[in-house]
Formats: sequence, C-alpha cells, structure tokens
Amino acid sequence: MKIKFLFIRFSSIGDIVLTTPAVRCLKKQLPDAEIHYLVKNTFKIIPESNPYIDKVHVFDNDLSAVIEDLKKEYITYVIDLQKNLRSYRIKQKLPFVAFSFNKLNIEKWLLTNFKINRLPGIHIVDRYLQTLDLFDIWNDGEGLDYFIPKNQEVDTASLPPAFQQNYIGLVVGAAHATKRLPIEKIKGLVEMIRKPVVLLGGPSDVDLAEEIARINPLITYNACGKYSLHQSASLVKQAKLIISHDTGLMHIASAFKKDILSVWGNTVPGFGMYPYFPGKSSEIFEVQGLSCRPCSKIGFKKCPKGHFKCMNDISLEAIARKASNLFNA
Repeated sequence: MKIKFLFIRFSSIGDIVLTTPAVRCLKKQLPDAEIHYLVKNTFKIIPESNPYIDKVHVFDNDLSAVIEDLKKEYITYVIDLQKNLRSYRIKQKLPFVAFSFNKLNIEKWLLTNFKINRLPGIHIVDRYLQTLDLFDIWNDGEGLDYFIPKNQEVDTASLPPAFQQNYIGLVVGAAHATKRLPIEKIKGLVEMIRKPVVLLGGPSDVDLAEEIARINPLITYNACGKYSLHQSASLVKQAKLIISHDTGLMHIASAFKKDILSVWGNTVPGFGMYPYFPGKSSEIFEVQGLSCRPCSKIGFKKCPKGHFKCMNDISLEAIARKASNLFNA
C-alpha cells in the first residue's frame, strides 16, 4: 500500500503557491508517496494543474462532507499548512498522524503590538518544509512552482501592439488597502516609468486599473478582470519584470524567477513572505524606521494612524528608476 500524504492549505493564491516546494520535494524525494491536497473550491485550479499532486480534495463550506470523503482515502500522514480551527477539526476527526507548521502567531502579535521582534528570520516556505523533517526531506533550492495549462497560455500577439514585444507587469491590487499604494501614487509611478505597462489584477481591481490606464492609454493596458488566474500568470511569466504589492501574483512571479520590485506598506518582509528565489535583480521597497509599522500581520481598510506614511513616503522615483534600468537591460 502506498504512503498517502494529505496537505491542507485552504487559501489563498499566494499561500498555496508558497506550499509548492514542500509538495515537490516530498514527491521527488519519496516518489512512491501519493500526494493529496485539500483546498477551497475557489482556488482548486492551482493544485489541480500541479503534476506533483495526485488528487485534489475540495472544501466548499461543508466540513463534514470533506471529512467523510477523506476517511475513505486511508491517508497515512496529514501535513497541516493551514493550522486553523477548520484544519484542527479535520485532524481531530481523522485517525491519521498529523504534522503542523508553526504560524508564529505570538511572535507576530509581539511585533505588531509592541514592536518586539522575536521572529526567527526564516521564510514561510522553509517553515513549511520543517513539517517534513521526520521524513528526511530537504529543500532542493528550486524555489516555487506554478503550472499553467497549455490552453491557458496567453499569446502576446493578442495584446495591443505596444505590448507585444516587452512590457512591465504592474500588480495594482492587494487584499487590503493598507498593503496597496494609493491610486494617485500608482498613477505617478506609471507616468514616471514611461514604458509599456500591463496592469494586472482580478475582477475587483477593474475600476481601479481603468482609472490608472486613462493616464496614458497608449502605453498602459488594463488586463484586470479580462483574464483567468492562469492567463494572468501567463502574462506575469512573459513580462520583462514585475512591480507588485505583497500579493499572490508576486509569489507567482517568484515561481517564474522574474525580477520583482515589491512594494510593502503596513506588513513587513520580516513576517517571512517576501519573494522566494525571484530574479537576481529583484528589490524590496519599504519605509524603514516607522514606529507604527507593522501595524497588522494582514492589513486594514485604511491607515489606523491616518497618515499612511508606510506607503505615502515610498520613493516612486527609486522604483521608476530601477524599473526603467531593468526594462532597458
């Protein structure tokens, strides 16, 4: 009988992509293992296209149904990379040996509330891999994975002429407003760059991106909401470089080893979710030394202090200069 491993990571895009080294290393180093993956229905297309995963289980708000489904699989080991109440309930109901990663919630609470830094300085990818230590699994150093089905690849010839040769991918959105540059700052950045820019994001970013694109429609193309996730990943893959907030598309860009200019607001790279093995010319842009930062491990609808210095004081000139240099290289 094969040894079956169940990875649990319900959401979201970036977090799922960050689990791919653990999945890959386990499958390649224990090739007889059967890899199962439990994910929310919204994000199932990511593990479904991963060749290292043998079977995907979908959670769609009915936890009891998921548990009954998993009982039939005779899983040997559960690798819980979500570690919340739902994953705890699953582990309690299943007679399988389980391993969970350390979310470092206490350490993050100390940093956000008292600015006491007890974080270990280890990327979350490596903390995910630590859950496999018992199986002598090691980090192969190949970084993140993202697999695009062939029928979801975007032919750049379908883009407007100005973007068919080279373009900069600019991820305009973020899960929370305090992780995103204000729209006027993004407009200013696009004006400074003066290179073909494809605006990337989901359906919720359409209006924001449309306003930005109106600044210079000849060299700014709004791709938000026009493409599926896989197709957006294809646009990321084919970009000359990526400018992004702390988002799922940033991690997808890392999977393709793109040069990434990542912009950080209320969260900090020290939480361990910065770009993992991106292109060698990647750079992090953040405002150092703010006594209020980080104010949250996730984000807010607006700055709790009202000044939003963590984003308002970001140097657009520095980002634009770096982007132009990389584009022309």
